[in-house]
Amino acid sequence: MKMGKATNLFGSFFFLVCLSIEFSLVVRGQNRTTIPVNVGVVLDDLDSPNTKVWLSCINLGLSDFYTSHGSSTTRLALSIRDSREGVVDAAAAALDLIKNDQVQAILGPKSSMQANFVIELGDKTQVPIISFSATSPSLTSIRSSYFFRAAQNDSSQVKAISAVVQAFGWREAVPIYIDNEYGQGVIPYLVDALQEVQAQVPYRSAIPPEATDDQLVAELYKLMTMQTRVFIVHMLPSLGSRLFAKAQEMDMMDGDYVWIMASGMTNHLTNMNASVINSLQGALGVRTYVPQTKELVNFRARWKRQFQKDNPTIIDTELDVPALWAYDAAFALAMAVENVGTKNFGFEKANASTNSSTFLEYFGVSQNGPELCQSLSSTNFRGLSGDFSFVDGQLQNSIFELVNVIGNAAKTIGFWKPQSGLEKKLNLTNTNGPYSTSKSNLAPILWPGDSPSIPKGWEIPTNGKRLRVGVPVIDGFAEFVKVVPGPRANTTKVFGFCIDVFNAAMAGLPYAVTYDFIPFAKPDGTSAGSYDDLVQQVFLGNFDALAADTTIRANRSLYVDFTLPYTEAGVVMVVPMKDGMNKSAWIFLKPLTWDLWLTILCFFVFIGFVVWVLEHRINEEFRGPPSHQIGTSFWFSFSTMVFAQREKVVSNLARFVVIVWVFVVLILTQSYTASLTSLLTVKQLQPTFSDFSDLIKNKEYIGYFEGSYVGELLIQSGVDPNKLRPYKSSDECHEFLTNGSANGGIAATIDETPSMKLFLAKYCSKYTMIGPIFKTDGFGFVFPKGSPLVPDVSRAILNVTEGDAMKEIENKWFVGDATCSDTKPTISDSNSLGLDSFWGLFLIAGVSSSLSLIICAASFCYRHWHMFMTTGTSAWKRIKVMLRIFDQKDLSSHNFRKTGSQDGYNAGSIAISVEASPNSNSTRPPSPPSPESIGHSNLSSEKKEYYRLLLVKNIQKCEEVLKELKNTIN
Repeated sequence: MKMGKATNLFGSFFFLVCLSIEFSLVVRGQNRTTIPVNVGVVLDDLDSPNTKVWLSCINLGLSDFYTSHGSSTTRLALSIRDSREGVVDAAAAALDLIKNDQVQAILGPKSSMQANFVIELGDKTQVPIISFSATSPSLTSIRSSYFFRAAQNDSSQVKAISAVVQAFGWREAVPIYIDNEYGQGVIPYLVDALQEVQAQVPYRSAIPPEATDDQLVAELYKLMTMQTRVFIVHMLPSLGSRLFAKAQEMDMMDGDYVWIMASGMTNHLTNMNASVINSLQGALGVRTYVPQTKELVNFRARWKRQFQKDNPTIIDTELDVPALWAYDAAFALAMAVENVGTKNFGFEKANASTNSSTFLEYFGVSQNGPELCQSLSSTNFRGLSGDFSFVDGQLQNSIFELVNVIGNAAKTIGFWKPQSGLEKKLNLTNTNGPYSTSKSNLAPILWPGDSPSIPKGWEIPTNGKRLRVGVPVIDGFAEFVKVVPGPRANTTKVFGFCIDVFNAAMAGLPYAVTYDFIPFAKPDGTSAGSYDDLVQQVFLGNFDALAADTTIRANRSLYVDFTLPYTEAGVVMVVPMKDGMNKSAWIFLKPLTWDLWLTILCFFVFIGFVVWVLEHRINEEFRGPPSHQIGTSFWFSFSTMVFAQREKVVSNLARFVVIVWVFVVLILTQSYTASLTSLLTVKQLQPTFSDFSDLIKNKEYIGYFEGSYVGELLIQSGVDPNKLRPYKSSDECHEFLTNGSANGGIAATIDETPSMKLFLAKYCSKYTMIGPIFKTDGFGFVFPKGSPLVPDVSRAILNVTEGDAMKEIENKWFVGDATCSDTKPTISDSNSLGLDSFWGLFLIAGVSSSLSLIICAASFCYRHWHMFMTTGTSAWKRIKVMLRIFDQKDLSSHNFRKTGSQDGYNAGSIAISVEASPNSNSTRPPSPPSPESIGHSNLSSEKKEYYRLLLVKNIQKCEEVLKELKNTIN
């Protein structure tokens, strides 16, 4: 019992202690005071559902901050004012908050127009202005350190819009924007971004903020009459939804149109009703990317319950992007105020001695404004809309989501990042990848009218306008363009090569284009000007296109656009032909060039030398006095041309060399004969002038087609204007060329390649074409600058020129009617045969001859190598002995053995033996056979006399060798 009582007593005591501790904590918490900080909120129409959503997010942002920061010593007290959608009302609300409530910061106002004055007010009173819905780029020009934009700048989305335009290859786009500061502020940035991707802005559609339905319909009808079908809508949802509703009624939401919504509308898609969403089917949109985090999902559910509780009459309302910015802005402001600390948040009057105005003297300035701005600038946290931080007062979040309105929702088709461009799936880790504008990085899109095919971005206007295609009226080459009066008054028919190509190209377009040919003529039917004048009419808008033989030139492309060329390029020269048969007495030298003649001569000498070296020691034909040996060698080499060699070669190496050389000579003689025969028998037609500079040097008259730019081109090239003679037709050109420059005609005519080919087809036997002497890009069709027809017509021209259609057109206008009355003569080049055609033969002959020399020299040195191995004499003496031995007969040769030369005495062996033993005691050669032994032999008298003479000669030779040897030893 005692233990039980003790236990109960201890438990009661412990309960009382815990109760007292808890009571003390509650009392302490109640005694802790927080400093209220007045903050203003300026929004439009506080009773609208959209404003209620934003206010609820602001309140939840403050509640969440203080819940997560229980130890905070400050509390924001909101003072809410209604700006009633007016600029003056917004300014009055801000003045009231600063004057009466002495707010330390203002959240809002809603629109960029309202923010413009409020920012100035905040800058003067040092009250930070934090807007989560004013997105116009013009606000940054105020450069106030007290303005913080907790929303994305509209200029940050223009690159994403231009990337979409570039991805699909649209060349033009028309911005449709609200005509106030909000709409006008982004247009310069948008135009620059489009021009960077070579997309033009032919028109800007500015809609008044208070536009009526009739005004919207009138503007849409105006857009329908234009060719451009790509529209970029930058409006607030209130006006934009009405614009799309009228566009749907006018059938402008079909497959021919492209609608791209800026973030001003796309960020609010979640709060648009079903009828508005239905009018946006197929439209593309650019909206701020908000990561779908777990915190955002939980917040959306929590906000939904609280909002329905506070506003039971408002149903089906969702959070939009500005609502998330409002939450983050309130959270950031509470954090910044807490970081400043518990100070006296009040105002002080401005010093009257300063330059401040009476306005500042009356209202004063916030004491803690600079510190609060510094704290806001350093605020950094992970908000509901993503990473939240200010850099120069601007929110740093520049990733955009690309959406396609399909059904009741917006389908994500891709993303855009400043670093990498378009991405199908967002990759936040890849920040250094290549910038992409490829449409393959986007998901499939359902375009307006439920069309899966990509709109081309332009269309023939619906007002029934037909293209006015200008054509020249010329008297010259009618095969290109010919204008014939029609059977009825004021009617004409147009024919020609250029017209057929133009018709074929336009027929190959994937869409129908209606057009009329309009002659560029005066009332009397004559030409109204030159080709430059005709091109100028396209620039002035009098013609929508030009179908003619118009040359693509750089100066013309500055103010008009050309299609791809459909003819050959270049400016050529046509000159008369003359008989170029050479009557010179030295014509026999002309078949071969001088370097080939020189090479042949050198090889004749070289082959003669090689044969002499190979035959000198073993062939009596190549022995004798030096002059005789030289003459024999040259005679033998040159006689191979006619294959009349009297001398025979006995060594195999020499025979090999001669066989190769005879083959080379055979080819050379046959080629020479053929070339000379051609020069003497074939009629040679050569141009009177082959170089344009010769015409200028000789001051010859030059012709060109009247009205062509070629005349100006010739003057720029240095031709005297007085030496130019224009002609109007090919017949007149032929007459001028026939008369010649000295008889009132011309020495040459210069025009473009197609025209001159047509001229030569008619007079093919009398003239020739030289060049091109100037480079051009050929003929092309002309359209106004930036015309969307140009790329499509260029592709159609490629299909025409690469197919059979062009051959049929050329045969119709150039081949069928351009027949030659005279037989076209052969025009010979008359170029002489050069070394480049025969260097292979000379290489074979040179290699074979050199190889034979090497083999012969190696064999000789091997047989007499002991002469180099002897000591006691200089190298030069040994070389002289070797040369002396080479100059003697090789009696060991089979050629001399057959003739009995081996029976005689070999003086060479004596010289060798003596030279080989200079230090021996024997200074006399072996004793020659005595005359008696020769006389008693059984030899014939002729051989006895031969041996006697040989013995005497050898004895004399030995004495000379011995004498020279003694002098060497001494």
